[in-house]
Amino acid sequence: MKEKFLTLCRENIHREGIDKLLAWLEKSDFFTAPASTRFHGAHEGGLVEHSLNVYSELTQDNPTETTAIVSLFHDLCKIDFYTVSTRNVKENGIWVQKPYYTVDDKFPYGHGEKSVFMIERFMRLTNEEAFAIRFHMGEYNDPNTGKAFEKYPLALLLHQADERATFLMEARDGG
Repeated sequence: MKEKFLTLCRENIHREGIDKLLAWLEKSDFFTAPASTRFHGAHEGGLVEHSLNVYSELTQDNPTETTAIVSLFHDLCKIDFYTVSTRNVKENGIWVQKPYYTVDDKFPYGHGEKSVFMIERFMRLTNEEAFAIRFHMGEYNDPNTGKAFEKYPLALLLHQADERATFLMEARDGG
C-alpha cells in the first residue's frame, strides 16, 4: 500500500513542497499506523489503507491535484497519534497478553485543523483544500460546518467519501 500511495502522490501532485512532505511521511509512522483504535482500520497499515479508500471514493479514478491532496492527506493528524499497549484477554480459559492501540496525542490541535497545519508545514493549500480537510469530519455541532459545505462543496464531498470509505469499504474489526 505504501508504494501505491507514493505513486498516486507522485503522479497527481506536482505542488512545491510535495517531495519534502513525502520524505517526512516516510520517516513517520504514517504507513504503519492504524486508522483508529478499535473501529475502521484498527490494524497496522490501517491509516494508509483508509487514505487510499477515501481517494478511491472521492476521485472515482479521475483525480485532480486537489482531490488527490485532500483525500490522501486528510488524516495526517493521526501520525504519531497511537501507541501499542497490551491487555490480558482470556482465550480458551487461559489468560494471554494481546496488543491493542491507544491514543497518545502529543499535539492536541484538533482533527482536521491539525491535518491542515501539518500539511502546510511543507506545502501550501488552497482555501478550498484547507476547508475540505478542516471540515471532513462533518461536525454538525460546529456552526461553521454548514457554511464551509456551502462555500466549498469539496468539503462535503470529502466528508461523504470519508464516511463511505469508513462504513462501506472498511471492516469494523473491534481491534
